[in-house]
Amino acid sequence: MNMEKRKPSKRKLKVEMQQQEIEVRIRNFNEVPFGYSEEQAIEEAKRCLQCKKPKCVEGCPVDVDIPAFIKLIEDGKFDKAAKKIKEKNSLPAVCGRVCPQEDQCEKVCILGRKKEFEPVAIGRLERFAADWEAEHGTVKVPNTPPPTGKKVAVVGSGPAGLTCAFDLVKMGHQITLFESLHKAGGVLVYGIPEFRLPKKIVQREVDYIRSLGVNLRVNSLIGKLYTIDELKGKYDAIFLGTGAGLPMFLGIPGENYNGVYSANEFLTRSNLMKAYLFPEWDTPIKRGKKVAVVGGGNVAMDSARTALRLGADEVYLVYRRSEKEMPARIEEIERAKEEGIKFMILSNPVEAIGEDGWVKALKCIKMELGEPDESGRRRPIPIPGSEFKFDIDLFIVAIGTRPNPLISQTTPALKTTKWGTIVVQEDVPKTSLDRVYAGGDIVTGAATVILAMGAGKEAAKAIDEYLKKK
Repeated sequence: MNMEKRKPSKRKLKVEMQQQEIEVRIRNFNEVPFGYSEEQAIEEAKRCLQCKKPKCVEGCPVDVDIPAFIKLIEDGKFDKAAKKIKEKNSLPAVCGRVCPQEDQCEKVCILGRKKEFEPVAIGRLERFAADWEAEHGTVKVPNTPPPTGKKVAVVGSGPAGLTCAFDLVKMGHQITLFESLHKAGGVLVYGIPEFRLPKKIVQREVDYIRSLGVNLRVNSLIGKLYTIDELKGKYDAIFLGTGAGLPMFLGIPGENYNGVYSANEFLTRSNLMKAYLFPEWDTPIKRGKKVAVVGGGNVAMDSARTALRLGADEVYLVYRRSEKEMPARIEEIERAKEEGIKFMILSNPVEAIGEDGWVKALKCIKMELGEPDESGRRRPIPIPGSEFKFDIDLFIVAIGTRPNPLISQTTPALKTTKWGTIVVQEDVPKTSLDRVYAGGDIVTGAATVILAMGAGKEAAKAIDEYLKKK
């Protein structure tokens, strides 16, 4: 098509995705939105301006050629659209569902800068292309170059590790991917609920990466099974993408009562250990009737919405700042509200109150916002004498995570920060150890899936350059 003659759609708003009715979805773990039909995807794709200098590509941490794959969808070439995405993105079905496009590619979409116009629904279109490819059996394994004879160990099979393995195996290197749990996917399988990211989707993406020749070894805890020094004796290079899976707590009295969970444990029991499939899976988990979740990020929203689906009558989201400062995605906040989660903003827990060893109430203090802190958000300040309490039988702490110290403890020469994250060079993601690279949450602290993927891609490029020189 001649781009000069092409007339994009005049539609101002995104094509909506149909989703489960609210009263139905709060009692099941099925995915909430249904995704686009072919007709809806084409209609949305027509909204793309096909800019000569697209800003959306600059906003994508993994450099997907966004206008190109959208044009292929507009032309009905769905399989080619999926193939175009996979040139750069190893997890398109995942990214289309959970990545914050509103803060990345869609944020800089030129169409969205027009008055009364919404940006193109890039994430929804990415999800459509990936799902269409899988549903129609058109997934094709690309040709890989001749083997280089170089071996790389990738530690951690979350978004960073999967992306690094994906890129390196396509460069001809022999990749072994180590995962400490019994399922690959990292936070994608233990942290994100089924209703946001079905586990079959993650398994599908992992299977695709394995089909390229990546050797996956589950139940392999590095730091115990092998130390980093032992891996260096077996591999030409190592990538550490072990994430930030160690939960943080508030440090308030009563956090040791039964019925107090970290979000990590609560979500892992529900997701990876399949408590959501009760009674087929009888995983031990507390099903509270009055639940409090402290936090304002996506993990807090996931915990609150999971507790609701596990049978809670009331779920309170306790957050010390205002809703404006919440780091969660806007659509996750909106869905939580739709489902009846009660937002208790400008409040902070000061004590978990128990009886007979179990949590029975939560004591909080009201907050007010002061001047911005180092995060750029206004600092929450306690209001003296404003304490209040309310009854609960389940308390979930979702205030963040930090890296597990196992690797750093067993690798004394590995330089880390006071927060336990791994220090890497500014120009390349190389650690203080020769031939050892790192990226994702283990370096940055807890962040988004797509940023971890970008770090994995950057590390793969650096490792490849090093191996070629070697």
